[in-house]
Amino acid sequence: MRIESLTVALRPRTAWEAVELGTALVRRNAGAIWKPWLLLTLPVFVLFNALAWTIDALWLAGLLMWWLKPVFDRIPLFVLSRAVFGDVPTTRQTIAAQRNWGLSWLPGYLLWRRLSPLRSLNLPVDFLEGARGSDARERRRALGAPVHGVGVLVTTVCLHFELAVYLGLASMAIVFVPDEYLRDVFERAWATLKEAPAWLSLLSNALAWIASGLIEPFYVGAGFGLYLNRRTEVEAWDIELAFRRLRDRLLRGATPLLLLCALGIAFAPGMVRAQDADDSQDTESVADQTEDAEQDEDEAPRVTLEQVFGRVADESGLRDGVNAQMTPQPAPPPTVVTPGGEGAGGAAGGSGTGRPLAGDGGLRRAVGKAYEDPTVSPKRKVVTWKKRDAKKPEPKKVDPPPLGWLGETIATIGEFGLWIVFAALLVVLAITAPKWLAWFRGGLARAGREEDEIRRDRADEPPPPLPEDIPSAIRRLWREGREREALALLYRASVETMVARTQAVLVPGATEAEVLRASRKLPRGEDRDAFARAVRTWQYAAYAHSFPAGEDFESLLADLASRFGWSPSARNESSVPA
Repeated sequence: MRIESLTVALRPRTAWEAVELGTALVRRNAGAIWKPWLLLTLPVFVLFNALAWTIDALWLAGLLMWWLKPVFDRIPLFVLSRAVFGDVPTTRQTIAAQRNWGLSWLPGYLLWRRLSPLRSLNLPVDFLEGARGSDARERRRALGAPVHGVGVLVTTVCLHFELAVYLGLASMAIVFVPDEYLRDVFERAWATLKEAPAWLSLLSNALAWIASGLIEPFYVGAGFGLYLNRRTEVEAWDIELAFRRLRDRLLRGATPLLLLCALGIAFAPGMVRAQDADDSQDTESVADQTEDAEQDEDEAPRVTLEQVFGRVADESGLRDGVNAQMTPQPAPPPTVVTPGGEGAGGAAGGSGTGRPLAGDGGLRRAVGKAYEDPTVSPKRKVVTWKKRDAKKPEPKKVDPPPLGWLGETIATIGEFGLWIVFAALLVVLAITAPKWLAWFRGGLARAGREEDEIRRDRADEPPPPLPEDIPSAIRRLWREGREREALALLYRASVETMVARTQAVLVPGATEAEVLRASRKLPRGEDRDAFARAVRTWQYAAYAHSFPAGEDFESLLADLASRFGWSPSARNESSVPA
């Protein structure tokens, strides 16, 4: 396993992050997966349907294609297992590998493991590691047990996606049917389904093959992502990779370190001679320190090897055998000292009884903690149903707290106080009913209908006539801060003047574009430009709430008034029919 060649970031992930990693690997290597998938599954699909057509059992072809999914799952698994190490196989290599890669595992996955909801999780364990028998079972259990639930959910989700793709493709034709023909189309479709012609079964098999080809690689990729994540957690790939990188950095800096070692060896003889001179001077002080150390040993008694074996023999029931095989060798009196200061001598060594080792309790606790490690003594939680006893134990009588009466009083007041507040609200609502009851008698709806009717009536009514002095009216609105109304009046006056001059017919609610097309009949180009400027100014005000500056507004109003003759006398003359 060349983990240093992995093209993914090694770190512990949650199970669903691992699923997303697997699907991302499928998207990254889409071409290397779906090309051999099509080249291998399409001929098999055609062959099965041709054989099923001859025996008039096209449903059998669809069932066989579905049952052989584990055979086809080897394609994305082979590509992902190589691509994750940076070695993306070619289409030829993938097709050639299907001849013998993982064939020994196919009988199990086509028989008793075919309906397993953990197929995507177990495929990498079996096909990539190649364990057999009990080793394979233990390996699947060790890697898959913590993520069994996620593996089942992945199978369920992918199954639903595949069904959604199948139904979506099957109902796509309805999108192109006009609404008025939907009923006839549904009736004909139902009649066709009851007849079940051969072409319909063939179409159903094709849609199932397409849906499976789109979703199945992602299903295998999700299981492969879970497999990678579990191996990273169990085998600590990320830590191993970090140590390897550290080793590489140390090797790159080993040359200066070797040079320093060589220099140290070169200067070592002089330092040794100086150390020998110091040692000859300190010999006497060392002897004195040794005597002090022997006196301090009274507080921590030593234990001979014979005593250790004697204690082990006592605990295991084999003390007699140990004493028979061992020849007691009494230690010198100063070497074994009792806590009271008395020498044990040869009798202690020959008896073989021994005394507890120093720090023996700490050793036992360390061993106990080691056995509590889940990897040494694995444990699992088992939940069972237990019948509940019919007789319930009588609750023990508990003396009420000293201020229990106060809490009961507050609770009683709160309970009845809420009812009192509720009754008071009902009384207030009943008294004020004449004021608010009319709101619930359709008043709001009637008001909305009346407003709509008013708007409709106003739309049907003709607009009010223009003022006699149009420029003065527009300027008054502008000075009052009603810019939008001023520009609306300017636009309306321009349109009516243009219609009067061109004798154009505008439909009610004509748009600005229709008005501009009608203004092309104005004889003078300057008038058409001035009218277009008025229309554009109104559009900016109506739709963008952008009003012109005061100078631009006065310039536009003066230009239109001079060209369209917006004066009381000129307006009266223009209103007379020709």
